[in-house]
Amino acid sequence: MDESPQSVTPVNVGVDPLTQGDLEIETYRVVRPDGTFDPARVPDLEDDAFRDLYRWMLLQRVYDERATKLQRRGRLGTIAPGHGQEASIIGSGYALSRDDWIFPYGREAGALLLHGLSMRDLLMYWRGIEDASRMEGANVFGMAISIGSQVPLATGKAWGMKLAGEERIAFANFGDGATSTGAFHEGINLAGVLGAPAVFFCQNNQYAISLPFEKQTNADTVVQKALGYGVDGIRIDGNDVLAVYNAVTTARERALKGTPVLVEALTYRRAAHTTSDDPTRYRSSDEVEEWADRDPLERYRAFLKETGRWDKIDEDVVREEVEAEFDEAIEAADAFEERNVEEIFAYLYEELPPELEQQLEELRELLEGRPDMYEYIEQRPKG
Repeated sequence: MDESPQSVTPVNVGVDPLTQGDLEIETYRVVRPDGTFDPARVPDLEDDAFRDLYRWMLLQRVYDERATKLQRRGRLGTIAPGHGQEASIIGSGYALSRDDWIFPYGREAGALLLHGLSMRDLLMYWRGIEDASRMEGANVFGMAISIGSQVPLATGKAWGMKLAGEERIAFANFGDGATSTGAFHEGINLAGVLGAPAVFFCQNNQYAISLPFEKQTNADTVVQKALGYGVDGIRIDGNDVLAVYNAVTTARERALKGTPVLVEALTYRRAAHTTSDDPTRYRSSDEVEEWADRDPLERYRAFLKETGRWDKIDEDVVREEVEAEFDEAIEAADAFEERNVEEIFAYLYEELPPELEQQLEELRELLEGRPDMYEYIEQRPKG
């Protein structure tokens, strides 16, 4: 395959098994932390597309800020913020086709919105509304609350699309913690055997909840695991949105040709693991500040200014636009008509087994004895 200057060459992770030296694996980068860049690696995009990438990263950040506030007020359930990972989330989502299938792990709101999911439905999902759990209107699989479980599912979907002769891929998002699960190893190994059109995208944000990466594995990197599965591997600076875009574009092309790809994006979760987590218990403020200096939005903003593309961006106006978009989405979510509580039994089986029939009957008896229960359900605060 002829490669353009923007193509990313998979790393050579082959090593002599008798040596124990550190692996020398390039971390692919386009824009450096200070905003300087390699012109040969800048993707061939229209100026509006370069600016659009910034808008989407800002939307991801605003979404996290606003959703966290709603959760604190009891209007959303527990959420997983992507603060600090905007370049990995948006750069990967921007490189995909709408026909591809995304298998999310919870932080990539911006990528799902890019893929066609409505913000209203995403907010409803985090409220636990049954209708939204199906992610209708976009090729987005359900959230992987069980860590790593989306990897074999993505392989299965990719294999099915290959058998059907479809020109699209399955794209699995996950964190470094997922690479310590059996599902991760089984899913990628099977994809390699089948030549499934799948890209496995690890957002290595340095922590599996509270466990730092160096305590999860004795391997130097995630990407070197590609060697064992016979798939391609690419390691990138996950805070560089253009590097992410190039890498996923290349990975997608290779996957369509029958070579699955494992991408490791080095980034950092600056927020809590979820809104139920207290990260001050396991990491220092100095570490967080160090990564704040590598902020993906500030880095990309410096690139846009350096290349003369920032002059048509008014950040205050863009922020107002995405704030208004969020306001509209939460208003639409608030207008959702509450369902009968009995519907919690409606989507499990075509025919309820005896034990669930008994539970449903007990619920009906409870509600008959408590007529105010329906009134309470209807009048309780939204979310």
